Amino acid sequence: MSILSRLLGKHAKPEARAEVSETYKEFRIIAAPQPDEGGYRVGARIEKEIGGEVKVHRLVRADTVRGLDEAEAFSIRKAKQMIDEQGEAIFR
Repeated sequence: MSILSRLLGKHAKPEARAEVSETYKEFRIIAAPQPDEGGYRVGARIEKEIGGEVKVHRLVRADTVRGLDEAEAFSIRKAKQMIDEQGEAIFR
């Protein structure tokens, strides 16, 4: 990379975002939306310790949202809905 490119900020690495997570009914939800055409695909990781082992379920939805902040919030909402509907059965 040339000095000029560095000075102008080309090829600069984007800053890492803080992980968006929340605890809900003893489950840990981590928002994990994926970049998609025109926005972000809704996704999250749902974790819970059961019998001394951390179980993990990866939630991926077809829904897309334009902004990253909105996608993270929507991902958390969808994960809560799944927990309410299925509980620990999501790990089977």
